[in-house]
Amino acid sequence: MTERPGETARWVPGFLVLSVIWGASFALIKVAIEAGVAPMWVAFWRCFFGLVALGAICVVRRAAPPRDRLVWAHALVVAALLNAVPFALFSYAETRVSSVVAGVVNATTPLTTLLFAVAVIPGERPTLRRSLGLLTGFGGVLLVLGSWRGLGGTMVGSLACLGATVCYGAGFTYTRRFFSGRTESAAVLSAVQILCATAELAVVTPLWAGPPGWPGAGAATALVVLGAVGTGLAYILNLGVIRAAGPTVAATVTYLTPLWSTLLGAVLLSEPLGWNTLTGGLVILTGVIVARSPRRDTGVSAPGSPGPRVPGARVRG
Repeated sequence: MTERPGETARWVPGFLVLSVIWGASFALIKVAIEAGVAPMWVAFWRCFFGLVALGAICVVRRAAPPRDRLVWAHALVVAALLNAVPFALFSYAETRVSSVVAGVVNATTPLTTLLFAVAVIPGERPTLRRSLGLLTGFGGVLLVLGSWRGLGGTMVGSLACLGATVCYGAGFTYTRRFFSGRTESAAVLSAVQILCATAELAVVTPLWAGPPGWPGAGAATALVVLGAVGTGLAYILNLGVIRAAGPTVAATVTYLTPLWSTLLGAVLLSEPLGWNTLTGGLVILTGVIVARSPRRDTGVSAPGSPGPRVPGARVRG
């Protein structure tokens, strides 16, 4: 996609704000967790407040919900893979690891997505460049995990983060094949997806974690911002970047979100930054850059994204 003069000035601010929002989500999760909010409830409130924001957007735009049952069936799968399960896993992980570690491991999302894309999507091939990038990236994961220390609480938390990125990889691939080509607007598809995720968590969370409690004003505010901004407003910003600069450029937000999560975790939450976390994060980003094809976009969404970014590239919002 070739940009016309002046287009960069339009999409760059939204791109930078988006990277901050998704980078800050890990610190917001940590605030809620440290206030005593159960991980499952963190995931639920994140989806619930995101649904409120997206629902308001649909009401303002007078966008009707889809009537095709197949849309809702696919949305249930996408919601589980991209929202309900990974949100719960990241929340659980931050009971054992810092938001810095969670943000760094999240940078493996393009790598896990590429693995699923190569296995499932016709036309995707495991080239030497991609294979080298994948090996490099997962070498970085081993560094972040501190695998030489053995299986401990930190390792378990890091593996939970990695499990979340595997869900993202499967979810983005499923989205590309079955969900992103719908004729409904991106706002409607996003709202349907988050509605399904909220419903899924509403069924499981009370059984798993018991009734919710009041965590205090600070944690409650963090949850509202996490949902309404990180899972609501972020959709709109991401869509704007895709339309102005194209999906390939939009996906490079991947390279900035770990930097923000590291900065915010270290400065605002006084979280330690170990040498292996910093070094491993740099190795992961190197692997992501190497694995990305310079000629083709694999449909990889930006990590941390609460849902598919592809719909915005193909339908009107």
